[in-house]
Amino acid sequence: MFNRIRETINRFLQPVQPLEAGIYTFNAPLEAAFPYRLHLRIEGDGSGVLIINASTVLHLNQTGTEYAYHLIQQHTEEEVARELSKRYRVSKEQARQDFISFRDRLMTLVETTDLDPVTYLEFDRVKVHERRLNAPLRLDCALTYATPHPRTAGSTPVERVKRELLTDEWQTILEKAWKAGIPHVIFTGGEPALRPDLVDLVDFAEKLGMVTGVLSSGYRFSEHKFLSDILQAGLDHLMIVLDEMEEYCWEAIRDAIASDLFVTVHLTITSRNQDRVTEILGKLVELNVKSLSLTVEDLSLKPVLQMAQEQAYVHQMSLVWDLPVPYSELNPIDLELQTEDKAEYYEGAGNAWLYIEPDGDVLPAQGKTTLLGNFLTDDWATIWQNAQKLNQTETW
Repeated sequence: MFNRIRETINRFLQPVQPLEAGIYTFNAPLEAAFPYRLHLRIEGDGSGVLIINASTVLHLNQTGTEYAYHLIQQHTEEEVARELSKRYRVSKEQARQDFISFRDRLMTLVETTDLDPVTYLEFDRVKVHERRLNAPLRLDCALTYATPHPRTAGSTPVERVKRELLTDEWQTILEKAWKAGIPHVIFTGGEPALRPDLVDLVDFAEKLGMVTGVLSSGYRFSEHKFLSDILQAGLDHLMIVLDEMEEYCWEAIRDAIASDLFVTVHLTITSRNQDRVTEILGKLVELNVKSLSLTVEDLSLKPVLQMAQEQAYVHQMSLVWDLPVPYSELNPIDLELQTEDKAEYYEGAGNAWLYIEPDGDVLPAQGKTTLLGNFLTDDWATIWQNAQKLNQTETW
């Protein structure tokens, strides 16, 4: 009798086993009021990554992942309520209402334009570096280390790069990444817009189903045709590295925001512009910039950085710390590695994201030179295994 009671208690207290890890997709019918597509990646711990319309990545806890799974499987409210009430020992009505709430919030995302490419929408937020993943959440692809201005020559690590990959080689990498379950790709450099195939690569990644971003100096983004072409290709978000003395940077910010593209602006605080930071931020506010990335030229400027952060909060700007700022004269990567606010970036390196150099070599992150393999020529399983081994032995 005692053993039977103990078994009953143990069964009641036993944690709910997560759904099997895997990838699941759904395409709404064309006649739907808001046609949309969903791509769900379930991790080994039951958490998930949901891609909405190849434009927004939504991080989900275990229960949110199960709601998304049932939505993709087109299960009825009754089926979902019955299944989840048994799994989580809650009433059927509670399970039904939770599922309806999840579905309604998800449809809000589906019907909303100009979203942050990584979104939580009141779902539980889990820092990406706190758990081990089946595959990275993002791939940062440096298409080239070339820069558009002679004064930036020597600001990129060209000596490490044997050659630049061809278009079809980058397409092979993107397809390989998608099959591995990597949902988000960012094209960076150098200046990625110097590559004549940038629009084609964005288009290729979007058709695979990936969320796509570009990190740029703004070069060519003030050109109407180029901006139109890359938007038509499906670009989801853009980060512009601001050189406040270059008019084309301001024009690129203005035009990109006017096109309803999600835009982040990166500002490097220097000895030359520190007295104008408030003025620069005010100008960005006037342009309706909602997302800001910051760093400093020298660690002695960290008080100015703190002031800039406080002003950004006042203006209701979101601060972004985990994007790989393109190598350039204005963005000293060694100093960025030392700023305390970058802790999440480095803890996510080699796990939540990987960095690919122009010749296909894979690094844990920009500025970290440990070679994990070559994405074009090496097996993905080996690259990921190397990354996981590095994370187990190295402290960032």
